[in-house]
Amino acid sequence: QLQLVESGGGLVQAGGSLRLSCTASGSIFSINAMSWYRQAPGKERELVATITSAGSTNYADSVKGRFAISRDNAKNAVYLQMNSLKPEDTAVYYCNVRGVMTINRADFGAWGQGIQVTVSS
Repeated sequence: QLQLVESGGGLVQAGGSLRLSCTASGSIFSINAMSWYRQAPGKERELVATITSAGSTNYADSVKGRFAISRDNAKNAVYLQMNSLKPEDTAVYYCNVRGVMTINRADFGAWGQGIQVTVSS
């Protein structure tokens, strides 16, 4: 069994900050890439940021300089610090984790349940 639990969303005014957290639990042997995606109403899900096991990061152009992704390997956790939020950042945010299960060393890819972030103007 593998579970991802997200927290930290909510309502914030434009220019404000939020920090999202996502923790993975279960029979995890190792975690490779950890990512945050978002999906706004009527739009497709888009990649926001990714961090590899080596700590390399990649961001969508729309959030560069405002968002920062980080991870805590000891806790199997990934974070997204969101600063200077804009109304267009309003979306449901999902964490995605890819790695290897303990059982049979099988690859896995898992999604969090999604968490709402709303930025008011």
